[in-house]
Amino acid sequence: MSEEPGAYVYMLNCSDDSYYVGSARLGLDRRVSEHNSGAYGGYTAKRLPVHLVWAEHFLNITDAIAVERQVKGWSRAKKEALIRGDFGSIQTLAKRRT
Repeated sequence: MSEEPGAYVYMLNCSDDSYYVGSARLGLDRRVSEHNSGAYGGYTAKRLPVHLVWAEHFLNITDAIAVERQVKGWSRAKKEALIRGDFGSIQTLAKRRT
């Protein structure tokens, strides 16, 4: 079976209760498994296990990368609103930023 075209943007909840945001072209399950195996050094390797808490698929990798960069810059409160699907709170939190 071939992979779906495009890419996913995803958010992981790490063992220290922090969030990690990334993107995956070769399948979401595979990427989460790679994080949990410690295949990637860096942030998540020191905070295992990780759990997928949010993901969205994009047909264009460039769109996925743009959203990944945007969400990485968000506050914890905005990330948690995204996880809940509370788009009204995301808008409210965006307006509070100075």
